[in-house]
Amino acid sequence: MSDPKFSVIGSGSIGIGWAIVFARAGYQVKVFDIEEAALRNFEIQVKARLELLAENDLLTQSPKEILARIDTTLDLSEALVDADYVQECGPENVEVKRELFTKLAGLTKPDAILASSSSALRPSEFASDISSNERCLVVHPGNPPYLIAIAEVVPAKFTSDAAINTCTQLLTKVGIIPIRVNNEPQGFVFNRLQGAILREAYCLVRDGVISPTDLDLIVTEGLGKRWSIVGPFATSALNVRGGIRAHVARMGKSYFEMGKERGQNDPWDQELVERVASDIENKLPDAQWEKNTEKRDLALMKLNKLFERIVKP
Repeated sequence: MSDPKFSVIGSGSIGIGWAIVFARAGYQVKVFDIEEAALRNFEIQVKARLELLAENDLLTQSPKEILARIDTTLDLSEALVDADYVQECGPENVEVKRELFTKLAGLTKPDAILASSSSALRPSEFASDISSNERCLVVHPGNPPYLIAIAEVVPAKFTSDAAINTCTQLLTKVGIIPIRVNNEPQGFVFNRLQGAILREAYCLVRDGVISPTDLDLIVTEGLGKRWSIVGPFATSALNVRGGIRAHVARMGKSYFEMGKERGQNDPWDQELVERVASDIENKLPDAQWEKNTEKRDLALMKLNKLFERIVKP
């Protein structure tokens, strides 16, 4: 698909973000909302954010050129004409999404991808009974998507492989890293990880272990800084010579006991550890442990220099 056409349904903050992503990548975008005032605000917000991106050297074209690719409309049919990919950004309400996806299925061409930005609702909850639901799925973005360039691609059992492949190809075209999420878990992965951290954070504050401000510092100046270079599994592999297996042998029991304090019973059995270790070793072979820890440390040095110039909220 050489020149795909994109539609965004809903002009709130996520709709603003997706419109910028698609237009910045060089594609035409039609944005629909039911309220004229919402579309006026959308235009103001998109212009302001594009100007801010330009000021920080994050655009290869002028805001004016990018804005020229974005059209707004109060007519849903008009917004969907010739659309190859539709990104729904409506309210997080299953009945609203069910009604909206029924309309989208009837107004789009048969092979158009119908993606929801939902952060919690599974595609099977709102698209099971609509026609041509084989092209329906969730594409849950980081927020804002023009800065957090990753999205969870969450198909239902009825979503076709062809639709999943087309979706991931189009996301890649617009600079978004697509991450496949299987089995429609509640909250998907992004929010399950956030939720796990927040649950423990609230417990630690409740128990008088730490203040909320200091806990945030542990993340922003510690865990989060490191995780921006290497994720939790890669961190474990590089923290101990011998990789994942050595880390589990050293720390696994302690982590299990911490979980038991919170009523959890999720042991890391040998099969699971081997699955994780084998996957991570493809990227970080144990034989290159010294080289990879050095690369991690050099990246953190550069990140620390960058952080010195950042004005934080």
